[in-house]
Amino acid sequence: MSGGGPAGTGGGAEAGTGGGAGREGGGGMPVQPSSSRLVGTLGLLSVVAGVAIVLVHAWAQPRIEAHQREELRLAIEEVLGEPQRYETRWIRDGRLLDSLPAGADSSAASPVYAGFDANGRLVGYAIPGQKAGYQDVVRLIFGYDPDAGKVLGMKVLESKETPGLGAKITSDSAFIHGFDGVEAPIEGVKHPARDAHQVDMITGATISSTTVISIINDRLEAVGPVLSKAGTRTATAAGSPGADAPRTAAAAGPGPRAAGPGQGGGER
Repeated sequence: MSGGGPAGTGGGAEAGTGGGAGREGGGGMPVQPSSSRLVGTLGLLSVVAGVAIVLVHAWAQPRIEAHQREELRLAIEEVLGEPQRYETRWIRDGRLLDSLPAGADSSAASPVYAGFDANGRLVGYAIPGQKAGYQDVVRLIFGYDPDAGKVLGMKVLESKETPGLGAKITSDSAFIHGFDGVEAPIEGVKHPARDAHQVDMITGATISSTTVISIINDRLEAVGPVLSKAGTRTATAAGSPGADAPRTAAAAGPGPRAAGPGQGGGER
């Protein structure tokens, strides 16, 4: 009887020890994946991400460009007083061209947009321009009548000037309409404009106001003589080289709004 007890005890101890050892073995460290497998997985993910970026770009780019063309069309019609149609012209080497020669570098030429009324009479040119403002580059387009030497209208296309101050160049109607019919060269004044060459600047946004005026004056100094020399021109036949599709007043709408204002300090 006493001999049986130790045997049972020994057996229980051995069994328990063996089970514990089994459990310990089952809960060991997991097997680590090889470095080559990790590299392969990362490479595959990179390829998938790259393809996705290319596909998104291919889908979005045509839509972005179409939106930009529509913004430009509306702005041209706004600054020219909703012409019946307009055509793209190019200024290159001091000459006004209906179109660029085949293979010519467009970066070496300046585009302008000739607007015509229903009778084919030239009403003016829409001229784009840009310059650094208080915080970032200001882009705009303005209409110009070379025969009268007057600005027909102005539209800011892009601005990141100070919110509430410089950003008013895109929303202050008194400032914007101050360019309607003003004679070039333009002078910005802080008091009410009394001269045909003067425009009232925005209080608190002197730098941004001056930038707009400077862009117009600089562009007219560069291209004004070429446009004045060309004089009044009749419209080319629809479908001729360099001609855009006819534009009607009914198709016109409000011009594009400027890009969202950036952050930063105020102006004086």
